[in-house]
Amino acid sequence: MELVTDGLRFPEGPVAMDDGSIVLVEIAAGRITRVRSDGTKEIVAEPGGGPNGLAIGPDGKLYVCNNGGFNYVESGGMLAPHGIAEDYSGGRIERIDLETGAVETLYKSGDFGCTLRGPNDIVFDAYGGFWFTDHGKQNFETRCHDIVGIFYAKADGSHLEEVIFPSYNPNGVGLSPDGKTLYAAETFTCRLTAFNIIAPGKVDDAAGPGGPGIPLYRPAGYKFFDSLGMEANGNICVATIGECGISVVSPAGELVEFVETDDIFTTNICWGGADMRTAYICLSGTGRLVKTEWARPGLRLEHNA
Repeated sequence: MELVTDGLRFPEGPVAMDDGSIVLVEIAAGRITRVRSDGTKEIVAEPGGGPNGLAIGPDGKLYVCNNGGFNYVESGGMLAPHGIAEDYSGGRIERIDLETGAVETLYKSGDFGCTLRGPNDIVFDAYGGFWFTDHGKQNFETRCHDIVGIFYAKADGSHLEEVIFPSYNPNGVGLSPDGKTLYAAETFTCRLTAFNIIAPGKVDDAAGPGGPGIPLYRPAGYKFFDSLGMEANGNICVATIGECGISVVSPAGELVEFVETDDIFTTNICWGGADMRTAYICLSGTGRLVKTEWARPGLRLEHNA
């Protein structure tokens, strides 16, 4: 893998732009950063809190899942989130103008009767709406963890709904190439789950043991799932913490391959380039963005040029 840049403060949510740059979050710094192809960095916006997942919307603006902030521990050159931030600012969805850096709150906790604790990852569908996960918060003082869900919202601010509840620490979220299946990766259960979409923002009641959705894949061993990305052929690429790499899972729930990295906090993957074969991977614990030639093309997301 080739280093693109380093010195980032827990980077996640990479979005490949048509100019060859990558826009990502630095969660621990509360900012959005653009990384140029030569590795130089520019601050796009500073929303504070804990900006997490990113996606380009139908208006060309950047939509941000803001988890409100984590505390962090740093040891041996490795940065790790550790519970809810002392200055936790609340879960929210923000919209950012990439040209001006202006930040607006599109949805906050309490809107439309929904509780947002730690919005995490986001994906747009073909209808101008978006799905996002809420990972919740851990409070070590009270020994509590939020029970959370998966939401659907409209980009114009007119609709927010918790569609799937409960979901156990949902993190990564993605859509199949035909838009008929929603995938979600749960962190602490280390489970990849599929949901059948029956209409924009609606899933059927198919369920397996342990809660809503159809269990698709769960690896053996002591591991955790983070964010995910989709290949053009429908494979689901799940960032895997603990094993250090990307688990590539087929729509049938079979492990296609495992791509190793050298950072225990391997958290995100996206694709760019004309052939969508350049994979960009966030190595968050060590603050790096790397790239590599991928065996198969990634799925071009809605609204990305």
